[in-house]
Amino acid sequence: MLKYKRISLKLSGEALGGGKETVDFHKVEAAARQIQALHAMGVEVGVTLGGGNIWRGRSSGEMDRNRADQMGMLATVINSLALQDCLVKLGVPALVLSSVEMPRIADGYTSRGAQAALAAGRVVIFAGGSGVPFFSTDTAAALKAAEIGADAMLLAKNVDAVYSADPRTNPGALRYTHLSYEKVLQENLQATDQTAIALCREQHIPILVFAMAEPENILRAVRGEDVGTLIDEAGE
Repeated sequence: MLKYKRISLKLSGEALGGGKETVDFHKVEAAARQIQALHAMGVEVGVTLGGGNIWRGRSSGEMDRNRADQMGMLATVINSLALQDCLVKLGVPALVLSSVEMPRIADGYTSRGAQAALAAGRVVIFAGGSGVPFFSTDTAAALKAAEIGADAMLLAKNVDAVYSADPRTNPGALRYTHLSYEKVLQENLQATDQTAIALCREQHIPILVFAMAEPENILRAVRGEDVGTLIDEAGE
């Protein structure tokens, strides 16, 4: 039983790389297989990829922020092409749409083109972030969720839920299973950036935050199972 028919899925760059491999194709294939299972179930999937396994613009020191973020956008394109390659090899039709114009590498993004591709049964991979600097790829995923009319935004992270503090440094941090947009914004909880939260609140798009590393977590989230943290209007 599916709870969500059309989703905006955000995968962090760190979920696709690690160790000595900038792009770890074993991890990319593992993500692709979960998307393949969603596709087989009839779920319409739009995927936004981060680029943190290659470059993190926000931690670029004194570099000009515009150029640093542009490098980050290019990193997401590399990850998007890697995911597309794995999906196609698995027999899943996948299209890369880039918010940064690069017609020899990817088609340009429009909401009409994305919705048409999703309705035609293709997985759509959103490359290039939002296409402009100073916005995170989480915000890009929220923008895409709104533009394609997604039922939910799924954030696959390196943590298993939203906490009251960083659980890696604070063993007493409280783990949340259900939060309201307002609580996340007012208490500045580190679920995602506040721009993404505010946009999803405005568009009434629920957000699910969960661990990418756990097998089948994406499938469980789409089925509405208790996984990670749900952020919506109701909260606890």
